[in-house]
Amino acid sequence: MAEHPGGKPIIEVQDFTAAYDGNVVLDKLNFEIYAGEVFAILGGSGCGKSTLLKHMIGLYKPAGGRILIDGEDIAALSGEERRKILRKLGVLYQSGALFGSMTLLENVSLPLEEFTDLPPEAIRLIAMMRLQRVGLAHAADLMPAELSGGMQKRGAIARAMALDPQILFMDELSAGLDPVTSADLDQLVLNLSNSLKITFVVVTHELPSIYTIADRVIMLDKQEKGIIAMGTPQELRDHSKDPRVQQFFLRQASSNHESPSATPSAR
Repeated sequence: MAEHPGGKPIIEVQDFTAAYDGNVVLDKLNFEIYAGEVFAILGGSGCGKSTLLKHMIGLYKPAGGRILIDGEDIAALSGEERRKILRKLGVLYQSGALFGSMTLLENVSLPLEEFTDLPPEAIRLIAMMRLQRVGLAHAADLMPAELSGGMQKRGAIARAMALDPQILFMDELSAGLDPVTSADLDQLVLNLSNSLKITFVVVTHELPSIYTIADRVIMLDKQEKGIIAMGTPQELRDHSKDPRVQQFFLRQASSNHESPSATPSAR
């Protein structure tokens, strides 16, 4: 984990606004992410976490403002300049999204086949190195259906790392996994962060993961359409006065919910 952010940001979000069909989802967000950080995006359902991530990886253009990757406005680039920036990014989707008709090794090899001119022997060697890095070299010839949920996520991380990205985006890494498997993935993220100095941007709502891996976090809110808190997880948990932040970190029910005693029992 990064001990202290500093230097030039690797990602800069400047007055960023996202909208669908004229409906503003996120309005004028501003924050920075530094090289080597594990940066988490938090918030309740529908607050725009995945929307923000999709804009940061260039799937959508902002309705306003800019997102800079390594100083370049990703939405303003095209052609070879855009491909050059996108090569710096790796993405792990919530489902893992491994191709079911391909072996694990073939899945990890695919980005190298599509975006490099390396010979097959070199591609296989690099893909095996990526699988070894996530502890799956022994499973290279297995199909995704033969892998556990945790192994599928590890395989997806290996594929996302195939082109040696500077930044790795992860959408709900621990979704659908048991606590032990989730903890193992958290440790993998820490190992990769420490050994490879990759910058991680993680969308999550899992408190154990947040406390374990995140250097800093931002918390989004649906009603505010923006950031309501920013800092380390411990700072937000211990010092935030915002009841929405307290509810999230202390896992409290919303005050507008009825108490169980107020609900008539079914007969």
